[in-house]
Amino acid sequence: MKFLDQAKIYIKSGAGGNGCIAFRREKFIEFGGPNGGDGGKGGDVWVECVQNLNTLIDYRYQQHFSAENGRPGMGQNRAGPNGRDCIVKVPPGTQVFAEDGETLLADLTAPGERVMLARGGNGGFGNAHFKSSTNQAPRHANPGQPAEELTIWLRLKLIADAGLVGLPNAGKSTFLATVSAAKPKIADYPFTTLHPNLGVVRAGNVDFVLADIPGLIEGANEGAGLGDRFLGHIERCRVLLHLVDATSADVGADYKTVRRELKAYGNDIDKKKEIVALSKIDALDDATLAERREILKKAARKTPLLLSAVSGAGIKDALFALVREISRSGSADEDAEGSESGHWEP
Repeated sequence: MKFLDQAKIYIKSGAGGNGCIAFRREKFIEFGGPNGGDGGKGGDVWVECVQNLNTLIDYRYQQHFSAENGRPGMGQNRAGPNGRDCIVKVPPGTQVFAEDGETLLADLTAPGERVMLARGGNGGFGNAHFKSSTNQAPRHANPGQPAEELTIWLRLKLIADAGLVGLPNAGKSTFLATVSAAKPKIADYPFTTLHPNLGVVRAGNVDFVLADIPGLIEGANEGAGLGDRFLGHIERCRVLLHLVDATSADVGADYKTVRRELKAYGNDIDKKKEIVALSKIDALDDATLAERREILKKAARKTPLLLSAVSGAGIKDALFALVREISRSGSADEDAEGSESGHWEP
């Protein structure tokens, strides 16, 4: 299945049914009176988060979604049936934006969440609704309310606990394939990864989701390479694992290039907790590795981990470092929720 993380669709709710103008026409009843029924309500358009989806590919082939119109009222005080709702199903992590692409309408992260995007029009009143002691034979009815039409953007941001960042060919996909059952494409040329990949990783007794996105190059925020459009998939991550290719001639410059692109993208991605690691250490001798580790330590202002996804060296250390940061972030979120709700524990 092809991965698609952005789609533009058109939605329309149902119009309300018109009220009916009718009178009783029965034998031996001289003054039957009005009996026109009300029109039915038009269907609503909902967006619903479901579990069994992981891409927006369905909306590449169908872009128009409409709810059913309400049916008009009928004689004998019969109300028109309501129109059926239209439900747009999306995977967890989907954000719904207005046509301008900036106004957030909904953010769906958990299966079962649903938000109404377009409300159906109410049905019009039939003439029976207007009868009174002073108006015993009303000859007018209300029309149904019109439908609502919207153009919206669906944007999928994968929900993962940790994210992999780095330049192309930094070893991100190889790392993901080593620590999880995911099978991303791996090759010896840049931009092998063309779309994000997810894998479930187990470290000790803890399971977490790891996301791998296409590599960044200098100028990605201006559209160079594959650009920075996939960075949205790590906005929800609690921690980033920044892989730097140990075989590169200047590991310090490589690290700073990616950090500049993260900062240029915005949304506070550059402020997320970051673990730095030198990858492909099996390809270097000890002296060269020590030299490049010091260069990277100076550039990142932290001691980088050393790992090799091929030999398995340092993999466990990296995974447990990720677990520690994920646990700390989760504890901080729980404390924040407790303080907001007014609970305090000594």
